[in-house]
Amino acid sequence: MKYLISGGGTGGHIFPAISIANALRELDPTCEILFIGALGRMEMERVPQAGYEIVGLPVKGFDRKHLWRNVRVVIDLLRSMCQARKIIRNFRPDVGVGVGGYASGAAMKVAAKMGVPILLQEQNGFAGVTNKLLKDDAKRICVAYEGMERFFPKEKIILTGNPVRQNLKNASREEAIKYFNETFDVQFSTQKKTLLIVGGSLGAGTINQSMIAHLQELAQSDIQVIWQTGKNYIADCKAALANNQLQIANCPIICTDFISQMPLAYALADLVISRAGASSISELCLLGKPAILVPSPNVAEDHQTHNAMALVRKDAAVLVKDKDAKEQMVATALSLIADEQRLQLLRKNILTLALPESAIRIAQEVIKLAKKKQ
Repeated sequence: MKYLISGGGTGGHIFPAISIANALRELDPTCEILFIGALGRMEMERVPQAGYEIVGLPVKGFDRKHLWRNVRVVIDLLRSMCQARKIIRNFRPDVGVGVGGYASGAAMKVAAKMGVPILLQEQNGFAGVTNKLLKDDAKRICVAYEGMERFFPKEKIILTGNPVRQNLKNASREEAIKYFNETFDVQFSTQKKTLLIVGGSLGAGTINQSMIAHLQELAQSDIQVIWQTGKNYIADCKAALANNQLQIANCPIICTDFISQMPLAYALADLVISRAGASSISELCLLGKPAILVPSPNVAEDHQTHNAMALVRKDAAVLVKDKDAKEQMVATALSLIADEQRLQLLRKNILTLALPESAIRIAQEVIKLAKKKQ
């Protein structure tokens, strides 16, 4: 079988796509997989690192603020669709899988017109523009949240959840303590509660600024902190720690731009502060981690707030709005991490929302479509 997977632009699209590809290889070891991405975007680097071939299209997103610039965008879109046609004609896929993002729109639209059955995977609780535009072309639409009939035909929807990173659940708290103490030269303890702050590869400005504004309160608490700043903010955050002389024994703080061992960070975390991207939420659900979600306001259709509210409505997470974070985020975290009864309730409720083996379930649907075509 041959499978064409397209999408990207952000890790929220790329990592699910790679997880689906890995699952397809697991279920169909002799299959061929080709990715189509957007030139200059993250997928052109991450997909080859995962061991897959990718072809780039010159497609770009529409500029909603400067409409006159979209003349060039339309030209690039038409060029991309022509290139996609050649790629699909040469590769001859049995199924196309679209995970959202600029390239997915061009590639999946062309594939559908060429008679290739299409499966879409929508990560968010508020459907992305690309997948909404492709809904009539798709045979199946795999979603992560209930109530997606607002966006897609009900008969096409399958609730599968979002694929997450593999091996997340295999780490122990003791192993995590050993790793972080040795790697970052701190004195973390199994007896203290751990606050994990994650802002993504680039970082979340509001979350970092909120941390900087309340370092004194953190230092006076009896917890330990892993603070992942993202590469854009690491210098400022480390400077703030140095200026406040806060690397003290009472509250050891790890400040790093990137956490290479996320399974260990999750294993140690008693409470997580995070944006509300689809992949992050799926990981939190799978692991049963109490969380304070600070949705990014800089995303299309405010989809992170929709993602967060799906948990808040089930009393499975706490929401702090971006505009309120500087005043409320750290105070909420310190209050919550000290309330073991509330933490236990959040753990219990968020676990009920977990949808394990999502990548395998999506891959099974892809293979079903391929067999139907034959």
